[in-house]
Amino acid sequence: MTAARIRALLAQVASGELTVDQAADRLRSLPFDDLGFARLDHHRSLRRGVPEVVFGEGKSAAQISAIGQRMAKAQLNFIVTRLSAAKARVVRRALRELDYHPAACVGAIIKEPSTVRGQGGIAVLSAGTSDVAVAEEAAVCAELFGNEVARVYDVGVAGIHRLTAQAEVLRASSVLIVVAGMEGALPSVVAGLVDRPVIAVPTSVGYGAALGGLTALFGMLNSCSGGLTVVNIDNGFGAALAATLINRVGLNRNELDGRAKTPHQRPRSARD
Repeated sequence: MTAARIRALLAQVASGELTVDQAADRLRSLPFDDLGFARLDHHRSLRRGVPEVVFGEGKSAAQISAIGQRMAKAQLNFIVTRLSAAKARVVRRALRELDYHPAACVGAIIKEPSTVRGQGGIAVLSAGTSDVAVAEEAAVCAELFGNEVARVYDVGVAGIHRLTAQAEVLRASSVLIVVAGMEGALPSVVAGLVDRPVIAVPTSVGYGAALGGLTALFGMLNSCSGGLTVVNIDNGFGAALAATLINRVGLNRNELDGRAKTPHQRPRSARD
């Protein structure tokens, strides 16, 4: 149940199209929906501006399908991360509407498309091509949450000129998500170049001493570039949600509900 749907419901009651009892019946499952193995948080869109996102890893295809069917019935957007291609094929048999993004391992059924809104765009950078899977999770989720997204991939510190060539894109973005494995140096470099929030995502990419992403994580946590924010290893979704909330700071409630009277605004530096 989204804010827009609740307004429409209240308008129907006010106009006499629905009785109070009929409206109350439709709101009955608003807080959550108990499936036995999962409790779906239908209230999340109202509280946070984005729907509940399902973590697909560890759930069976049958469980994911049941969750998706119930959310679709409630006319809620359904987004699932860490959805393997093999599991997605099974889920699609039950959920024909599922749109699968293989590079991101993200599936989605969008009942109510998100209006693009925010202070500006979000840039997603990856240090190497091996980091793109996590970067794509961040980019796809950020787009599904209603952001304009610029992708800047394979710009790691081993060839710093590749990064500096993208300076205009970096400066034009309101928030930057920087994904890196190995020693995790790229976010520190980016944070030292821009006056925008930078969210660092360590990945599990690297040789033995990379320790499954711990080396990159520790490097980012110990960055000398002030103000760098770090999320968990391989957590592209978490970075996308954090970037979305930062990008919406300062917007009024009408804009957050997709009823903005003015067009999407970019940062001043992008207009000058």
